[in-house]
Order: sequence, then C-alpha cells, then structure tokens
Amino acid sequence: MSDKLVDKVKKFMGLTSEEEEYDEEEVVEDVLPISQKTTSTINNKIVNIHATTQMKVMIYEPNTYDEATGIVDNLKNRKAVIVNLENIEDSDLAKTIFDFINGAVYALEGSIQKVSKGIFILAPNNVDIDGNIRKEIEGKVLFPWNK
Repeated sequence: MSDKLVDKVKKFMGLTSEEEEYDEEEVVEDVLPISQKTTSTINNKIVNIHATTQMKVMIYEPNTYDEATGIVDNLKNRKAVIVNLENIEDSDLAKTIFDFINGAVYALEGSIQKVSKGIFILAPNNVDIDGNIRKEIEGKVLFPWNK
C-alpha cells in the first residue's frame, strides 16, 4: 500500500511518466584528470599581522571650535586621541568642544576617560582603555621617581 502511495505522489508531482519505462544505456566518457596547483591558493591567504596593526595616538590642544572636527576625524579613522582643554581661557568654548567630541565618541561607540581637569583620552571602539589613570597619578605609581 505504501508503494502505491509513493507512486501516486511521484505521479502527481510529475516525476514518473505513464509510459513504459525503459532502461537507457549509460554513455561513459573518458575523463582526463585535472591537476590543480593548491600551493598558490594557500599562499594567497597568508596575511602579515604586524603590517596591519600599526597604532597611532594623536595629541590635540584645540583653541577653536573648528579644530574639534579634526579630533573626530581621527576617531573615525580608528586612532586614539588625547585632548588637552586646559589652555582654553573661555570655559564655554571648552565645554562646547568637549560636548561635540563627547557626542562623536558616543556615536562611534568609542570610550572616553578623564586624565585630569582638562585632559581626556578618547578611544575608538577597537581600542580599550584599561585601568584608571587618575588613581595611578594620585598614587604616583605611574612615575615612581616622584616619591
């Protein structure tokens, strides 16, 4: 009974014909083996890690709002940036610059850490800032000769 059901499904789907089935002779063609060079495809996948992992840290002391775009451009290019806002006399300008670059860090999913009153480290999402540098400066662990 199951054979009939399977035959009916095959017939419904058009996989069998109602005509008498006959066996055809299979034609065997001579196939020549194809040799391929596997070494060239393996060698093309080798990448030098040291050539692609060059890291730069940019240092900025902006004096105008227009210089903030250069800071953000470096973050977009995946470079870490140290920003010094201590020398800006106009506190509103310093706050505006900080707000702009802080928004860019958030939009680029980066991170920011305060080093001192007006100095910040900005890092893109491919760079992790590890530890708390303020504790190291206060504890003078960073510069042991200042004891």
